[in-house]
Amino acid sequence: MPTYDEALELMHAWTPSESLRRHMYAVEAAMRAYARRFGEDEETWAIAGLIHDFDWEKHPETHPNKGADHLEALGWPAEIVRAVRAHAPERSGVEPETLMERALYASDEITGLITAAVYVRPDRSIHTLTVKSLKKKFKDKSFARGVDREMVRRGAELLGVELWEHVGFVLEAMQADAERLGLAGAASPGD
Repeated sequence: MPTYDEALELMHAWTPSESLRRHMYAVEAAMRAYARRFGEDEETWAIAGLIHDFDWEKHPETHPNKGADHLEALGWPAEIVRAVRAHAPERSGVEPETLMERALYASDEITGLITAAVYVRPDRSIHTLTVKSLKKKFKDKSFARGVDREMVRRGAELLGVELWEHVGFVLEAMQADAERLGLAGAASPGD
């Protein structure tokens, strides 16, 4: 099993874009929270979230398979390699089956919507964002067009969590890691 630091080093080596790194940190935050909720291994789930898109910038045409093949060649555990493939079944042909795979699939798209919603807030703070506000953004098809709403719905369903409970859960996970995600706004709450 690779260490978290090894996964972080690999992700940084393959991902020069700070925005993509922050996306992977956001998915990692959601995965850590779900691992705690389900009583699973937090480090393994965090690593899966951290590296799920690490090959996107180098190999967008073969993502996630190119990255998963690389992890396999490095001797990474099959559960992480398969989770990386299963987070994008439409590209890899691998459907999310295990709880970790379903959590990764469910967390990926919604973090993008949450991040986009923070960027248009006057205070640019995730701490003032609410599920009610996210519902409005979710329904507005012109907002964050790149976020696949059906994937978000399917992810919650695969995870066995009601959609807005899932959205609120991921929002809270991201709020807890707001500084690293660059989403704390001009001032943190209580300042």
